[in-house]
Amino acid sequence: MTNFNRREVLGLAAGAAVGMSGLISGCNVCGKETNMSSGKLKTYKNEDFYKADGSFDQEKAKQAYYELMEYHGYPIVDRLKGEEFWAIDFGLGRFTEIGMAGIFWVNNERDSYFGHEIYLLPGQRITEHAHVKTAAAGPKMEAWQCRHGSCYLYGEGTPTPGVEKDIPEADKPHWIAKTRKFITPGQIEQLDVPESKHWMMGGPEGVIVTEYATYHDNDGLRFSTPGIKF
Repeated sequence: MTNFNRREVLGLAAGAAVGMSGLISGCNVCGKETNMSSGKLKTYKNEDFYKADGSFDQEKAKQAYYELMEYHGYPIVDRLKGEEFWAIDFGLGRFTEIGMAGIFWVNNERDSYFGHEIYLLPGQRITEHAHVKTAAAGPKMEAWQCRHGSCYLYGEGTPTPGVEKDIPEADKPHWIAKTRKFITPGQIEQLDVPESKHWMMGGPEGVIVTEYATYHDNDGLRFSTPGIKF
C-alpha cells in the first residue's frame, strides 16, 4: 500500500508524507470555506425520501440537495435543474445512510477525462466500491476536491482507530476500506492504487466535492455490499 502523501498540485513542489498507511494521497491548496448562508441546514428522516409504495422519491431527494446548495451559497445553474442532475439510494432503501447526488459535467472516453460534482447530506455515505479495468477504459483514477462543507474519505490500508463506528451495521461484513482521511474546503485527496476499494461520508454540514478523474465506465464499477442497484 502507499502512504497518505501531502503534495502540492498544479506544478507546486511536493510536500512531506503524513505517515498514514493507505491508498489515498492528498494536498491542501487553499483555506477556509466562504460564502456560507446564515440559514439552518435542514435535517431529514429516511422515510422522508420514500413514497407510500416504498419506492425511492428522487424528486424529494433532489430538493434536499438544492437546500444543501442554498445553505452553502453554491450556485444552482440550469444544468442542475434538469435530468443530468441525479440522486440515488443504491437500491438499498437507506438513503440518509447510503445515497448521493451527482452530475457528470464531462465524461470524455476518447481522451479519458472526467469532471463530476458529488453532493452528500450530513452523515450520508457513498457505498464502498472500486473501479476496475474494462474493455473501454483502464482502471478509473480519481482525485476529490472539497468545495463546501467537509467529508471523510476511506481507502484500503491500516485501519484508522475508531473507524468501525463510521460503517453502517449492515455493511460491516462487506467493507474493507478503513483508512480514514478528513478534508475541508480546498483540500484535495487522490486515489493512488488502481482498482482499490474506497468510499466517502459527508461531514456535519454535508459536502459538495469536485471529482477529477479518468474516463468513467459504469461497467467497471464493483460494489462491496450485495444487492446494489445503480
